[in-house]
Amino acid sequence: MIEGVIIKQLEKFTDDRGSLMEIFRQDNLDFHPAMAYLSWTKPQVARGPHEHVYQSDCFAFPGPGNFRLHLWDRRSGSKTNGEKLELIVGLDNPCVVIVPPGVVHGYQCVSEEMALSINFPDKLYKGLNKSEEVDEIRWENDEASPYKIG
Repeated sequence: MIEGVIIKQLEKFTDDRGSLMEIFRQDNLDFHPAMAYLSWTKPQVARGPHEHVYQSDCFAFPGPGNFRLHLWDRRSGSKTNGEKLELIVGLDNPCVVIVPPGVVHGYQCVSEEMALSINFPDKLYKGLNKSEEVDEIRWENDEASPYKIG
């Protein structure tokens, strides 16, 4: 486990109409999203790795599809500095993962179909009215990066 990363299993409630999963409840997850977006990823395609200086990401991986999620702790004051966590998330392991600032993260679709992720970051992308710099360190653009997916 990486210090500060929260992994919450999603419980599926099923009835004769279909099913439902609660992704977020303020009474059981101390997190305050600023926005939300859906992302569909094609088979074998990776997103990231990147990290944020100020932003925390709250990813929901409900399915369809599966991802291999990669997390690296590069925070100098963390008890788990230098550690890596890798896990399968999505249809076979529906969960919410909160990634704090300074934890490099990325994921790759490992299913034969497109996979869905939903993100509820606690900061607005590019700030209010998209008028600020993007809070990202894009490790996937650095050929010498120690953080690799796939």
